[in-house]
Amino acid sequence: MLMRLISPLCMSLLIVGCATSSKTFDAEGKEAQVLNCSGMARNWGMCYEKAGELCGAKGYEVIDKSGYTGWVMGGSTGRNLVIRCNGNFRVGSGRNSAG
Repeated sequence: MLMRLISPLCMSLLIVGCATSSKTFDAEGKEAQVLNCSGMARNWGMCYEKAGELCGAKGYEVIDKSGYTGWVMGGSTGRNLVIRCNGNFRVGSGRNSAG
């Protein structure tokens, strides 16, 4: 019984531990990425790490950064970073994927 409870808990910790990204477009119509690092188990560093994975050595420009802290169901923290890569996205960057 205990093992049945531990496995889903471990999986949920792995899922919430990564920043997620999704494709969008900036005001100029250029491709950009929205990075989500929301949650108590995440931090801004995870957003910046994901940005580095997506854009590689060419780097990126931060278009927007927003965050909030609230007290919904014991506390919540939201973090979103919108970036545009300098040049093209890296091949195999795992766009639209978690962690």
